[in-house]
Amino acid sequence: MVVSPAISPFESLEQALKHYFGYDSFRLGQRQIIASALQQRDSLVVMPTGGGKSLCFQLPALLQPGLMIVVSPLIALMQDQVQLLADNGIAATFLNSSLSGLEVRARSQSILAGQVKLLYIAPERLLSPDFLTAFLPQVQQTIGISAFAIDEAHCVSEWGHDFRPEYRQLNQVRQLFPQVPVLALTATATERVRQDIIAQLNLQAPNVHIASFNRPNLYYEVRPKGKQAYREMVQQIKQINGATIVYCLSRRRVDELASKLQQEGISALPYHAGMSNKDRAENQTRFIRDDVQVMVATIAFGMGINKPDVRLVVHYDLPRNIEGYYQESGRAGRDGEPARCTLYFGVGDIKTIEYLIAQKVDPNSGEPLADEQRIASQQLRRVIDYAEASECRRIIQFGYFGEAFAGQCGQCDNCCHPKPTEDWTLEAQKFLSCVARFAQRGQGFGIKYTIDVLRGSKEKRILANGHDQLSTYGVGKDRSVDQWRTLARSLLHQGLVSETSDGFPVLQLNDLSWQVLRHQRSVEIVALSALQVDRPQPPPPVNQEHVADLYDRLVQLRKRLADQQLVAPYVIFANASLRAMTESQPMTLDQFAQISGVGSRKLTQYGDLFVAEIYAFCQERGLENQPISSAPPVELTPTPLASATQLHTLDLYQRGLSITEIAGQRSLRASSIVRHLSDLLEMGYEIAIDQLVPSDRQTLIEQAIQAIGAESLTKIREHLGESFDYVEIRLVRARWHQQRSQ
Repeated sequence: MVVSPAISPFESLEQALKHYFGYDSFRLGQRQIIASALQQRDSLVVMPTGGGKSLCFQLPALLQPGLMIVVSPLIALMQDQVQLLADNGIAATFLNSSLSGLEVRARSQSILAGQVKLLYIAPERLLSPDFLTAFLPQVQQTIGISAFAIDEAHCVSEWGHDFRPEYRQLNQVRQLFPQVPVLALTATATERVRQDIIAQLNLQAPNVHIASFNRPNLYYEVRPKGKQAYREMVQQIKQINGATIVYCLSRRRVDELASKLQQEGISALPYHAGMSNKDRAENQTRFIRDDVQVMVATIAFGMGINKPDVRLVVHYDLPRNIEGYYQESGRAGRDGEPARCTLYFGVGDIKTIEYLIAQKVDPNSGEPLADEQRIASQQLRRVIDYAEASECRRIIQFGYFGEAFAGQCGQCDNCCHPKPTEDWTLEAQKFLSCVARFAQRGQGFGIKYTIDVLRGSKEKRILANGHDQLSTYGVGKDRSVDQWRTLARSLLHQGLVSETSDGFPVLQLNDLSWQVLRHQRSVEIVALSALQVDRPQPPPPVNQEHVADLYDRLVQLRKRLADQQLVAPYVIFANASLRAMTESQPMTLDQFAQISGVGSRKLTQYGDLFVAEIYAFCQERGLENQPISSAPPVELTPTPLASATQLHTLDLYQRGLSITEIAGQRSLRASSIVRHLSDLLEMGYEIAIDQLVPSDRQTLIEQAIQAIGAESLTKIREHLGESFDYVEIRLVRARWHQQRSQ
């Protein structure tokens, strides 16, 4: 597809991709989704974590007139996305509760002036009357709205694992702006959830893209949660030597494990809802910036971060459902590099989750929420089945989302350590025949009831239903309840029988079931004798590949730059980009621009620094790879180092705090905070001041400086008039000085 010149100056989508994001080609499915968005179509995109969902709405936003409004449920997620976009030179901002009234007004003015292409906003703010019915119509009339992107769209559905009532109200957006396209995006959604999203958001003939849920770089395993579980986990963390997330069910367990790991000499921090917002934010920031190795957390952690280089995710306690487990474990290896996902399974966790399910009550009446409890109990049973299964882990995971998988992935414990199998076709036919007899009578039952009929139970309900008269009644007496349960679970995992997901787990025959009944398909299950033996120990965790000394040098340079800018290292460059630099050793900016992940903005920001580092390394080692140009790269003046107190102020400002809030938190005068920011600007630190000084006022201040000079703040203010304050003038003057020095 060629991008219309009326829309953008790029001849192709690939050219635009390289310019803005530094990548030479799209990931699977991205191009088609983006092309559909540019055709103003509604879309539903289901793409696993790390698959590149964000690009599917970010690039269309840059290639179309108007403002893209991105609905996001988490403040941390907004800020992280905006920071990444800003580092690529893309005009993006967010509106949330962390901003002062002055900052909201300044950002709103920038939006109306057409200076912003992507606006991240929480659903509550979007749906507030002053925004939805007052500000948005003004935006539509002034600059236009290119689309609404609903991120984490599974939150719309009560059948999703993270249902949020406020997401249900987003259909008001479609009612008020029926002509504006809506893009719904999520990493996980069953067929039922997908249909619910389409209905709730009123998507019109949407382009539906469902990517494969397979993440081939992830190794899945389940380990018994015995006395040695903690020691095994410590060994894993030490061997992996990379960023690790450990998930726990309770706050107390989080605090205990974090403390124990610290005593082991492992840099670990806790994260849970019982901590203050300040402590949680600080711990998350330290983890993202590679200051600590391990984050021990409840499931509240991880939704709002884009850290791509997590090498290990451990579920020390049993997750509550398959969908949540897939998302949480999927925070490993988002960069496509090998990563490990370990689940420790102990029966004690089952009681804990059952207790939590029992706490699901109506906040008004105190009565149990029977439907929610029933669905949660069924989801828990599926997790237990997953933990106890002997089939390929991916068969079970993908089957939950409706994706068929042949098995033998080679990247899970059951595939790497297979057990002997037995032919249970005859027993499977008996089991499926029993289900068929129920269906002939217009009835449906679950696994337990079916097994009771097969084993000839005299239970009252069976006799009352007349099921003791069925031909399948009692034909399975020769097998134990556990044996039949193992078979039933295997039939479900292999897709040879289906089960409803509405909380009433009723068995249903499908096409594969009839193939078994017609002797067209055999059924193999793991030998029951093999289930009684101890599970073989899995191979040691995959260690990161040994990297060259040059790679280490580039990692250190990246970390220095990240610390100076108070951002995560991956915001500068991904690990894959550093490896590409190590392999190709670019000696000129033209060569550096060819590296994947180097767009126009990053080339300008970091090209000279990294090329100089690579050149110096090659010179020191006497390597033959010399620069094409006869002159070495220019020597760069290092950025002045800021003081600790200035960096502390910058950190709080970049988290979205206002000057007043920073001053209050640090017990300093507001003027001191302004001085910190202005000094940092003059040092060369990139600080967005649009939220403090509207763009039109910046222009007037710059014109005053040009007219009378920058020496005296007082004279500049006298020239401008009393409607201007010293805060605005000081900040704009500092940026003016910084730009003049470049």
